[in-house]
Amino acid sequence: MVRAERPHPEILLLTLDRPERRNAVNTETLQQLTAALTDVSLPETRVVILTGAPPAFCAGADLSGAESEVFHAALGAALRALATCDVPVVAAIDGPALGAGTQLVMCCDLRIATERSVFGIPAAKLGLAVDQWTIDRMTREFGWGIARGMLVGAEVFSADRLLTAGSIHRIGELKDAIEWATVLVGQAPLTVVAHKAALDESARSPDPGGRSEELRQQAWASRDAEEGRIAFLEKRTAIFRAE
Repeated sequence: MVRAERPHPEILLLTLDRPERRNAVNTETLQQLTAALTDVSLPETRVVILTGAPPAFCAGADLSGAESEVFHAALGAALRALATCDVPVVAAIDGPALGAGTQLVMCCDLRIATERSVFGIPAAKLGLAVDQWTIDRMTREFGWGIARGMLVGAEVFSADRLLTAGSIHRIGELKDAIEWATVLVGQAPLTVVAHKAALDESARSPDPGGRSEELRQQAWASRDAEEGRIAFLEKRTAIFRAE
């Protein structure tokens, strides 16, 4: 239900593969996604791409099991696994990303979508309510106005509208996402990981002794930092090894 491929040796492509259900996620799919993300680490993987098999990114929750506590626990674990993955996660969206689909998207670090993609959380139309963690994440990633439109107004947003708001970073297809990820692979991985952690910590109370500071110091003391400086002086492309 989650297909794993490597379009590049250091890029892991994870595809939600339930096209007959428009990639609506059930407990098993979410557990597979969490397991795949938990196994990600440097230097083997530098970027993860999350996408869905056509015709959708993810049409939401598979409501046949959405009321169970097991499903909700699996969804929460998958969202947090995306948000805390050790390497950048790029969402490559094509088609509807609704309900749980939008939740998955907002937990990725970077987002690229086709113009035919749409986003929303129709919980108010179903008599459901999302958890506080999701709301906090949505307001940070999408902004208060869009969050209120989705959650209170049950409004559906186009990719172009979210691009203008800065919630979507680029318009493009899966091939464009892979090209983007290939560029990201060439960046200093320890620096990227440190910045990712710092961005996450900035959303919470400041912690000068937190994990982001440890990672920042690790990046500055790394061989990659030395390589970056030498490559700059020699006017060549740096070769980073996550060391």
